[in-house]
Amino acid sequence: MRQEKSVSHSTGRGRDAGGAPDPLVARWIKRTLKADPPRAKSLIVTVWGDALAPHGGTVWLAGLIRLMAPFGINERLVRTSVFRLAQDGWLDAATYGRVSRYRLTREGTRRFDDAYRRIYARPADGWDGTWELVLADAVPPARRGALREELRWSGFGALGPAVFLRPAQLDRPLPGAVDATGVAENLLFAMAQDFPGRKALAEAVATAWDLTMVAADYRRFLQRFGMVIDRFRAKGQGTHDPQQCFVVRTLLIHAYRRVLLRDPLLPAALLPLDWPGAAAYALCRNFYRLTHRSAERHLAATLSNAHEKFPPANAAFYDRFGGLNGKA
Repeated sequence: MRQEKSVSHSTGRGRDAGGAPDPLVARWIKRTLKADPPRAKSLIVTVWGDALAPHGGTVWLAGLIRLMAPFGINERLVRTSVFRLAQDGWLDAATYGRVSRYRLTREGTRRFDDAYRRIYARPADGWDGTWELVLADAVPPARRGALREELRWSGFGALGPAVFLRPAQLDRPLPGAVDATGVAENLLFAMAQDFPGRKALAEAVATAWDLTMVAADYRRFLQRFGMVIDRFRAKGQGTHDPQQCFVVRTLLIHAYRRVLLRDPLLPAALLPLDWPGAAAYALCRNFYRLTHRSAERHLAATLSNAHEKFPPANAAFYDRFGGLNGKA
């Protein structure tokens, strides 16, 4: 088991070619982690989906411990978190003597693909005015709460206790909950459009979705990350410390994901003119394009060892945010 032991004792520092650490960025990271310390399990989910999944979704536990150290997540918390993620069906563990390796399960891969498609995909440009309706009056009350949550995650708003709608978009599949036994046979689905002289379904937006709260979350997000990202932009591409690029990118995507979970991703025709979601998406896109090469160097330096190189990212990684080769 020579290879696994060397992985366990690797002491890679995660530093490679790139600029020196920026003291202002270092202070921002310290303040941010102190003001809003992320939960270990949730942050590891972000790291796995954002950084590890494009590289095959597999990592030695020792490497993950090193990767999480700059966030103040210690070894005990990492071990506890990945154990719980394995219990929840996200990860599989393989043990080699005294060391362990974790990989995404098939179900874990599906969950990441569904969740992270929302983060990196371009916002929908058009909408033909068609709505999807889900009528759940006949669903047993004990199952209705879980169904409502799944529909909300998929962009549906509630017009009542058992009536849900969203703007129809062909690339947005229905959630898996609608196929569950005891639910599917009790649901009715319909497509609808507004008719002249009738109350427009678009008028239901304010009732079905709390856009005011989502907009406030986006504005806080922009305020929190705007200044530090301006600092990176001022220094130019390729001049940043790789570890700082990785840490700030992870905190950025982690915070963006939390806001996005509550955003129904409505088409522009249904949103206020000053909707801040587009600016938040652009901020993430521009920072990703500016720093992804440096962040990738940090991952390779931290997770490679004498016997195994960290695999390159897949093609889908470079398609994120409309293509990473675009100019920020």
